[in-house]
Amino acid sequence: MAAAEQGRGFPVPGRCAYFVERKKRFCKMTPAPGRRFCGEHGQQEEENNRKRIPCPLDPKHTVYEDQLQKHLKKCNSREKPKPVYFVQDINAGLKDVAEIPEKQVPISSLSKEELENLIIKLKKASNGLELCLKERILSHQALQEALNDPKNGESAFKHLKQQASILGNMEKLHLLGPGRCFVEFGAGRGKLSHWVDVALQNVENVQFLLVERATTRFKVDGKHKRRDSVFERLQVDIQHLCLNLALRCLVESYTACCDGEDEQPAPKHSRTDMTEVASNNSADNEGNKEDCKPVAGIVIALCCHHKCDWTHYVGREFFKSVGLGPVEFHYFQRMSSWATCGLRETTTKASTSEESEDQTNDMEEHEQTFSKTESGSDTLQGILTVEERKEIGCLCKLLIDHGRIEYLQQRGYKAVLQYYIESAVSLENVLLTAVPSPSLIPEPTHV
Repeated sequence: MAAAEQGRGFPVPGRCAYFVERKKRFCKMTPAPGRRFCGEHGQQEEENNRKRIPCPLDPKHTVYEDQLQKHLKKCNSREKPKPVYFVQDINAGLKDVAEIPEKQVPISSLSKEELENLIIKLKKASNGLELCLKERILSHQALQEALNDPKNGESAFKHLKQQASILGNMEKLHLLGPGRCFVEFGAGRGKLSHWVDVALQNVENVQFLLVERATTRFKVDGKHKRRDSVFERLQVDIQHLCLNLALRCLVESYTACCDGEDEQPAPKHSRTDMTEVASNNSADNEGNKEDCKPVAGIVIALCCHHKCDWTHYVGREFFKSVGLGPVEFHYFQRMSSWATCGLRETTTKASTSEESEDQTNDMEEHEQTFSKTESGSDTLQGILTVEERKEIGCLCKLLIDHGRIEYLQQRGYKAVLQYYIESAVSLENVLLTAVPSPSLIPEPTHV
């Protein structure tokens, strides 16, 4: 992968000479003066026989072997003191080890009879479910300028259409307004919160809590300079996030921001906006009911069902009620990827385009999770057609999502699934919305 190989051209002057095979381009990092390669790819050139080794805390980057101990003290991947809102496994779900399934064989290893039995169980459990979801493809004026900007490429335009429809659905549910705290799980760069902030630019008393477990580049948090909106970003896995404590921290931050003004902290009237949720547990806050008020609304753009886990899944009781258990769930969540078989081609094209790097990074988490074992494109030929696989994959997604709907309904929420964007924009085009039933909303107190 040296720079001198034919057919690759030359690196940009002043940039690293390492050719990144996966991205089909040279590294864009700036090397030190007199060097051809950046620090990450310094092992490509000799430097007084100094050796670079993978960092033991994070093998994604390297360090000089003779400077390892010094690096470990300042490495960004070192273990840091846990914040007050970190509570180990507070949202981990199932604690009963006896109910956790043993490791199952891959779908490709199932016999034809075993696969057919799974499909029979799937279709039987799906009887009575609403198979044809309603379309609620909306938009919002806050994104109109960006949607009409010709500088945006195809991938950026698709993201904007999705965000515009999410905002449109939030507005239809009366979730956009003053005195709100918006919590965005799986926030990434924070673009959805950014557009909510734009939509509420003339509204006072608004707070944002962005939750993301990974270190994120190209964050848009710095664009939020309005004094009357507060942004806090938490780098923590939802599995260990105590939302009550996090909101309490936000209240303290907001109170300090008000400089002693007599204002009511907005988190007392909080709503939750979830874009990508590893474990859907925001409605389950049974600890101190007297101290808690209902979440005003939940919005989840559903995706990545094949990453679901039985121990975290909130619809276990629903599965048991239709005669299913952890083994069936394991296979259904793997088979759910069949619904988006065409996504691999789309993401491959997007990753080779000349659009901005951060747009490509948004796709990588989805792209890397698909495999031939999951899609069964090779092993299932002669058993199921492509269309049959897609239909079964959609049924698996619907069944998993219905368990979430029932979970919310049992906790007093009116929950609905709908298509929020065209399938041509994204094959992951289902939106789950939930608002509290009237019985959950406390009556105003008159003094």
